[in-house]
Amino acid sequence: MRADAMTNPPLPKPTSAAPPGAAPARRTAPEPVRIDSAQLFAGAVEVQIDHFGAVYRLKQTALGKLILTK
Repeated sequence: MRADAMTNPPLPKPTSAAPPGAAPARRTAPEPVRIDSAQLFAGAVEVQIDHFGAVYRLKQTALGKLILTK
């Protein structure tokens, strides 16, 4: 027997937390940020959103619906 085997016992093999065939654990997403549209538009009918260099237009319709275009 080797000398290090006597001082360092073998480590236990890791066991799986989920049983075989179980679905993978789901991550919970953080709560989305909620912004009031009145604050977002600040009296305007349209706002421009710069998203990684691409500019998107968010426009309010006369019926109060929102349209997002690139």
